[in-house]
Amino acid sequence: MKVLVPVKRVVDYNVKVRVKSDGTGVDIANVKMSMNPFDEIAVEEAVRLKEKGGVTEIVAVSCGVTQCQETLRTAMAIGADRAILVECADELQPLAVAKLLKALVDKEQPGLVILGKQAIDDDCNQTGQMLAALASMPQATFASKVELVDGKLKVAREIDGGSETLELALPAVVTTDLRLNEPRYVTLPNIMKAKKKPLEIVKPADLGVDVTPRIKTLKVSEPPKRGAGVKVADVAALVDKLKNEAKVI
Repeated sequence: MKVLVPVKRVVDYNVKVRVKSDGTGVDIANVKMSMNPFDEIAVEEAVRLKEKGGVTEIVAVSCGVTQCQETLRTAMAIGADRAILVECADELQPLAVAKLLKALVDKEQPGLVILGKQAIDDDCNQTGQMLAALASMPQATFASKVELVDGKLKVAREIDGGSETLELALPAVVTTDLRLNEPRYVTLPNIMKAKKKPLEIVKPADLGVDVTPRIKTLKVSEPPKRGAGVKVADVAALVDKLKNEAKVI
C-alpha cells in the first residue's frame, strides 16, 4: 500500500514570531523554518506502518516555495521513499492545498493519506477534512492510534469525555494528534541518504488547479499586553471589584 504524507514548512515552534510593522502579516525574514510538528508525527506514523509491513511506499508532498525542498528532504530522512513539491510562490490557503492534494491523490492513487491535524502558523485545521470531502474518502481526525487490521484502518481518537475507535475502509484520510507518537531523531547517515532520493517538482498549473486566494487578510496584530493585577484587602472587596469593575457577576 502506498501512503501519501503532506508536510508543511512553517516557522520553527521555538521561534517567537513578530508581526510586520505594517500589520500585513508575520515577519519570516531570517527566521528559522522547519517541518510542521503535526506533519512530522504523520511522517513518523507512516514509517512505523511501513516497518510493520503494511505499507510499501511513502510519498511526501509539500506545497509552497522552493525552500520547501528542505522540508521534504527532512521527511525523506525520517523514512519517506520519495517526494513531490508543488512549487508555488503565491499564498496557498487550505482549500487550494486540498485541491492540489486531491489532484495528487488522483495521480498517485494512495491507499492512505496521513497528515497533521493543523499547521502551527495559521491553525486552520481544515486541509485534511477538505481533502476527504473533495476526494470522497472516509476520514478520521485527531488520531491518537492507527492500526492496519485485515485490510481496514482502525483509528482511536480522543473526544470530549473519553475516546472513540473508528474503522475505515481504504483509501482514507487521517489527521494526526500529538499523542499519536514521538518522531524519531534524524541521524546524519539518513540525512545523507535523503539527498539521493527522488524529488519531483510540479506546478499548480500542471495539476490543473487554480490556487487564487479566496480570503483576504485585512490586518495582523499582536494580542494586547496583559495588565498588572491588584491586591484586595478581603473577600468583600474582591466581590465588589468583580461586580462593579469587571462586571462578571
